[in-house]
Amino acid sequence: MSAAPQRPVPPVEVTAPAEDATERLHAPHVAVDRAFLQKLAATCEVRDDAESLVAASRDWWPISLRWALEGRVPSRPAAVALPRSTDEVSAVLQLCDAARVPVTPAGGRSGVCGGAVPVFGGVALDMRGLDGIVAADESSGLVDVRAGTYGPDLEAALRREHGMTLGHWPQSFELSTVGGWVACRAAGQYSTRYGKIEDIVAGLEVVLAGGRVVRTGGLAGAGPRSSTGPDLSQLFLGGEGTLGVVTTARLRAHPLPAAERRAVWLFDSFAAGIEALRRTLRRGGTPAVLRLYDVEESKRNFEVDEGHVLIAVDEGDPHVIDAAMRVVEEECTIAGASPLDVGIAGHWLDRRNDVSILETVTRMGVVADTVEIAAPWSQLSGLYDDAVSGLRALDGVVAASAHESHAYLDGACLYFTFAGLGPDPDDLAWAENFYGSAWDAIMSATRAHGGSISHHHGIGLVRARHLPDALGEGFAVLEALKRALDPNGILNPGKLGLASPFGSVDWP
Repeated sequence: MSAAPQRPVPPVEVTAPAEDATERLHAPHVAVDRAFLQKLAATCEVRDDAESLVAASRDWWPISLRWALEGRVPSRPAAVALPRSTDEVSAVLQLCDAARVPVTPAGGRSGVCGGAVPVFGGVALDMRGLDGIVAADESSGLVDVRAGTYGPDLEAALRREHGMTLGHWPQSFELSTVGGWVACRAAGQYSTRYGKIEDIVAGLEVVLAGGRVVRTGGLAGAGPRSSTGPDLSQLFLGGEGTLGVVTTARLRAHPLPAAERRAVWLFDSFAAGIEALRRTLRRGGTPAVLRLYDVEESKRNFEVDEGHVLIAVDEGDPHVIDAAMRVVEEECTIAGASPLDVGIAGHWLDRRNDVSILETVTRMGVVADTVEIAAPWSQLSGLYDDAVSGLRALDGVVAASAHESHAYLDGACLYFTFAGLGPDPDDLAWAENFYGSAWDAIMSATRAHGGSISHHHGIGLVRARHLPDALGEGFAVLEALKRALDPNGILNPGKLGLASPFGSVDWP
């Protein structure tokens, strides 16, 4: 098996030397002695040098980029384990469970919610050594792939060797792995055509806390749309490694698209655009991409001075996509929208994964982040108004905007952007306070309108305190599942708002 791929690290390097970097999150760290490390090294490759520990201490969580400028990391592990097989993952978890040592699984570390931060130290489980396609069934459109496989490597192999595509294009595509997609219920930018990752997954291989390996769905021998009890794959989707560690996924792939269509429309109001999208989806129109930008984001991204830009892109069989785009055209026309130069869609396609601005604004002292939520069609416009108003009411806010990014039969995702700058750009306390207040404003508006507090970024640390309220009585079910599958609480403790036997963390 190949060596773990090297991918870009978060854009802001830690300013202090690795051995001198301090920790921002104050939580009890589990002591790991030399004897344990020797046992761990007998299971797989292990690293405990300062550079490796700092690299494993963080992901792309935007507030942690600000900490990096201060010479801080969120929280360091005691060691990094780099397994290369399911058996090695099993051995690591069995050892850690017996010793009561926390384990934080991670792949490309492209998450933006702190989900890969080893809050209580212990072992950072680097899954990138489990990479590559295991098997492909071209007739059925199914592919078995190891969890540490990066998006570009998977898509290239599918196209080159099997004439298929996954159709899964998250913004983090270059940086993220299959296991990370499963862990946070990721969405690709073409999700209206191909579905989110929970629609793409047909089965999973998962290692539980004590080392036991279980297989679900197609990997357990079940056929399509099986009625063999609950769908256990969905139990681990979105679990962020707290219930088990995914080692292999069976995914549904598609034939390579034969054609593509693009269109761009301009609406007088965001609400009018939302209504046109609602009518399109309710009629069965499902173009791969339907992205509606408010007036602020239309100016910032496309230099359109007035109005709200809608980008529509579809790919697949020409007959199918022509029909879908015709529905879009009809509904946009009914809503009074005007067609724009289709080159705007090309501009978006060319720059859709460019996040270089994040480093620039962070170094300027600006506090910025994006927050994606989802809600039913009936609530989207009101939710948008309340969330943006809540952001604009904050002292120091310099940007508050949103776009609709993924659309479905019953509702859609709103993707908010906020930015703030305090009187002193170097005031970290102000930055953290503004950051928390901005998140609270969006979470509050989302809950008031009956929306979901996350659509595809996951929970991690930043949303952890909001999850119990969001799940209501269902949170007790999640707690019971955690106790049953991970009785010693070693798997990614401190995440999803679940209590940890190792203590608590002071965020926010």
